Amino acid sequence: MLFSILSLLIDTVAGILGGLLLLRFWMQAVRIRPPMSVAQFTFQLTDWLVKPLRRVLPGVGGYDWASLVGAVFVVVISMTIDVAMVGSFSPRLILVLSLLRLMQWIFYGLTGLILIGVVFSWVNPYAPMAPFVQALTDPMLRPLRRFIPLIGSIDVTPMVALILLQIALKLIDMFILQL
Repeated sequence: MLFSILSLLIDTVAGILGGLLLLRFWMQAVRIRPPMSVAQFTFQLTDWLVKPLRRVLPGVGGYDWASLVGAVFVVVISMTIDVAMVGSFSPRLILVLSLLRLMQWIFYGLTGLILIGVVFSWVNPYAPMAPFVQALTDPMLRPLRRFIPLIGSIDVTPMVALILLQIALKLIDMFILQL
């Protein structure tokens, strides 16, 4: 019982920090400037890890590699703690589980962004955060929009993307259960 509570706390903190690091990387990758509130929140919570990593890993090719490596570092540390609490300590298992967890974070983050974008489009498409969320999700939805036509005047591309993301998450879960 105590291990499950500790594991929940570690996974929650690691998930939030890793998600913010991945968001920071994605904002740089799609070259958008976040609203001031999002920027302050993201940068203040991640600068302690990203700034030292930038001394070793400068941005190359327009990407913030320090943020991505920071997310990998966070997932490996949290997975190491989780696996150590169970009692087994295989470096190969930790690396495989860390990669799978990182992929889960990425897919959950994309799912959340798409859902937020859909809510904005229904409720208030002119909200100050709506263009920011649309800019974050557009690189994922644009390739699907080439193949999926509008139905009436409704864009069902986000629904298709959500289904594809859920399939990917199910495949990851299935792979984890086989380990």
